[in-house]
Amino acid sequence: MKKVKITVLKTTFDKELAEEYGAIGLKPCPMLKAGQIFYADYAKPEGFCDEAWKAIYQYVFALAHGAGESLFYYGDWIRKPNVAIVSCNDGLRPVIFKLEAIEEKSRINHTPVNNFGL
Repeated sequence: MKKVKITVLKTTFDKELAEEYGAIGLKPCPMLKAGQIFYADYAKPEGFCDEAWKAIYQYVFALAHGAGESLFYYGDWIRKPNVAIVSCNDGLRPVIFKLEAIEEKSRINHTPVNNFGL
């Protein structure tokens, strides 16, 4: 399994929709900023938004396991191998991410605990 580099490309804010539907004072995402970089494989990176992770983890998992080695989704979506451009699912202030499978191999950095007496 490879590591996946997650780069925050940009944060967006739909002012029109936020004015109609958003909470008073809603602003762009407070957790993530353009240019931030995280590394992931099987687990959410520390400091990464829980909701954004739920929206993108399946792409991270697929890239970590080689799904993008040719072209993602049969070449009709992204033209670069080992790359996906995805977003979180916040409809008022989505964050756009670039996911890249990198050559660094993933390592499990914890010791599994067997609580079943096996």
